[in-house]
Amino acid sequence: MPVVLVALLGASPPPSRGAAQNALNASRAPAGAVVAVPAPGLGDERRFMHGIGYATADGDRNWVFFSSSGLPPRGANKDGSWPHDVYVGEWSPASPHVSHPHIFISRPEAQEPVSVAQSTSGNIFVSFEDGWNTPNTVSQRYGVYRADLRPIKPYPNDVESGGHSGHVAAVGDRFVVFYSEDWVDGGGVDNLGTGKGVYTKVYGDRGQLLSHEDVAPHVREWWPMIAGSPTRALLVWQKYIPGETIAELKCAVLDPVSGKIVRPESGVDDAKVEYYTYAAAWVPAVGRFVIEATLATGRTKVWLVDEDGRATAQLDCLPASVREAGIGVNGNVAYVPTRDGRLMALALTENTIELRGTQRAPFAWGNTGAVGMPRGPDSIHFVSLSPTGLREADFNVGNEVAPSASDRCASDATQ
Repeated sequence: MPVVLVALLGASPPPSRGAAQNALNASRAPAGAVVAVPAPGLGDERRFMHGIGYATADGDRNWVFFSSSGLPPRGANKDGSWPHDVYVGEWSPASPHVSHPHIFISRPEAQEPVSVAQSTSGNIFVSFEDGWNTPNTVSQRYGVYRADLRPIKPYPNDVESGGHSGHVAAVGDRFVVFYSEDWVDGGGVDNLGTGKGVYTKVYGDRGQLLSHEDVAPHVREWWPMIAGSPTRALLVWQKYIPGETIAELKCAVLDPVSGKIVRPESGVDDAKVEYYTYAAAWVPAVGRFVIEATLATGRTKVWLVDEDGRATAQLDCLPASVREAGIGVNGNVAYVPTRDGRLMALALTENTIELRGTQRAPFAWGNTGAVGMPRGPDSIHFVSLSPTGLREADFNVGNEVAPSASDRCASDATQ
């Protein structure tokens, strides 16, 4: 990915063009030394790579799934269509980078953005929007595989013909797919339009459909994100506001066994946010969901939410986060990529959120997906998608710097 580097003390290493490039250590770019931002004129980065997730293979080895238009990604075809396939590679804490990336699912048209989840038995659910062989332009599809990737109910299976933008989470031995359906032209980012409702489908451990719920049907609400706890699925999505260039954040909790959907007074609902710039994750160490969203103010807000959907803590006025970047979780710490080229570490308890520190990333975060995988108690490995391939770095707690006053808006409060 071309980057603009504003160098104060030095320059960062040039980006590799291969998907399996060596990982960069974040300590090479100390805070204040380099600011990396995407170069202008790239257009829609999704045409190169879009969607990334991971699941456990065995021991400490992980499968990393991502959608890409080749390796290195070549972008759209001459006719403007996207040729993305689903790739899978391997990563373990002993590895500096994702190794052996290869095509896992390939058909004409695009299979993106990929989303993956893993049940308590180890089975892996792989889902994505698919442009191949569908009467409705796209379909949300899926396949189910064992932890060694042997098929149980292999692709292609329809979640919903005409469905799109789906993401999946595991809730115990069930999978929940949260997806949008249909499209309304106009409005949204670059006036491209919006989805027309969000829905869930619950599947058993081997991919059998168990139930279907309408969450917000036939309305201009879309980009559904999901996180799974042992008993609940947290649903987060955006609502179109006519005439505005921002969206309204929506939130609900689903019990996949009973099908009950609860929309509690979480403090999350109705926040005004930048399009597509929010994420959610489950933090087992504190028994809470964590949600982050960049508000219309350009600052990020973070909530902790329990399994009943009640907000137990919140922290606002944080640095702006990165569109479509996932939240990395390691113990009681949540890691969020920031738009100014850093990674912020949030220390969590059941009822508190603290901005513990930040550290500089040695590359520009891509806007089409990033995932963090624990590398030990004090380290996390992030993989970011970009127009030139995978970008990777290890982030160690020893390299964190204390947050500045501006990271918490303190300088604004004194003016």
